[in-house]
Amino acid sequence: MSDNYTPQQTLADALPKEIERCQQLLVEYAKIGPAAATFASMMIRDDIAAAHRAMMEGDVVAMLRAYEALKGCQ
Repeated sequence: MSDNYTPQQTLADALPKEIERCQQLLVEYAKIGPAAATFASMMIRDDIAAAHRAMMEGDVVAMLRAYEALKGCQ
């Protein structure tokens, strides 16, 4: 599900989809309870913030790094 980036799709299209997937993960972690997902949720939030920052700055290298980091979120 996290392999959103294809040759037919640009990074500018794939990164927001990956952000959305990870935001949904945060919702799922919240259902588990605060003790079970605090650290993981913090890491995902940091990755999402980095992705947003990279997109706002137009930093393609940072966008690629953020995309790869978000793909690793489970």
